[in-house]
Amino acid sequence: MTKSLLSETGSETGHATRRARSAARTHRTRSALAVAAAFATFVLVAVSAQHLGSFAVSQGVSTIAASVPGLLASAAAAFVLLTAARAFARSLRASKSTDLHVARALGDEASLGSWRALSWTGALLILTALASFMAVNNAAVSRTFFDLALIQSSAWKVIQAFGTNLTIFAVSAVLILIWSLLIAIARTLPGPAGRPLRFLAIAYGDLFRGLPAIITIYLIGFGLPLTDLPFISDLSSTSYAIIALTLTYGAYTSEVYRAGIEGVHHSQIAAARSLGLSHAKTMRYVVVPLAVRNIVPPLMNNCISLQKDTALVAIIGTIDAFNQSKIIAANNFNLSAVTTVAILFIVITIPQARLVDKLIDRDRRRMRAGG
Repeated sequence: MTKSLLSETGSETGHATRRARSAARTHRTRSALAVAAAFATFVLVAVSAQHLGSFAVSQGVSTIAASVPGLLASAAAAFVLLTAARAFARSLRASKSTDLHVARALGDEASLGSWRALSWTGALLILTALASFMAVNNAAVSRTFFDLALIQSSAWKVIQAFGTNLTIFAVSAVLILIWSLLIAIARTLPGPAGRPLRFLAIAYGDLFRGLPAIITIYLIGFGLPLTDLPFISDLSSTSYAIIALTLTYGAYTSEVYRAGIEGVHHSQIAAARSLGLSHAKTMRYVVVPLAVRNIVPPLMNNCISLQKDTALVAIIGTIDAFNQSKIIAANNFNLSAVTTVAILFIVITIPQARLVDKLIDRDRRRMRAGG
């Protein structure tokens, strides 16, 4: 029996040793590939940096300023190459080690270093390709979209016009939150008495979710002034834009509200009704507060989309940032002013997107904690 146990133990040890050697060969192959890719990337980045630096100098950029990006890119490529070389060295040590546990540890470190080097190699290649794309054909792309002189001279006009986008966004966001909540409540009215309002709420949601926002803006912006109705036909284009965006996003946001309302557990509603609260008071004091708590991230996503879609108001002649940039672009035969608008929208939307991520993470932690 003892001989049998020793035989089984030796067999298991032999299998483990063979698996470790096989893994070591895999790690060595992967790390060698990482070294080759990192070295090729280092050469490509260095050559591209020298070429782009020479081109920048020919365009009037100082030698120091032109060489800094290339030096940074070359340093990053050298660091990636060093990481790959260290991974390869660990893989060699793993294949030569007689200690099974040490070999596995070195192999895991080599594998992690190889994947890290390959990942950074891919990132550097993409950045190098983008930089080269900006410089080809006598920097046609850079001069078309990133003319620094035109951006500097037109930035203040574009920023002033961007205030119109912010005004439309702020007013529309408040109106959408109120209007969509009313639609969602109408959509969830119980019993036969609420059927007419439920039907109207469903018809409204289907209509404005089916219409593209640009068509709604066009119909309202050009249609209402033709009606000659008192007050309505005399509104500004900004007001028409706010009405159109409120109707469009009200349909989408009402569905978010409705999902939150229907997500409230029925026991909460039953408990409120058992305390003598009417349906209206149950919605006001119990259902809606609980629903809003759960739908903040999708509401913020709607706000991000709303902020971007304020640029659509240019179709009805509102002098927003996009329309102002188009005027500047037409006068200068250059789209750098439109790039300024793009940067402004990005600056506004990225903090909102990060806030949504934080809210989602907070909800996940709360759910895992049982809260």
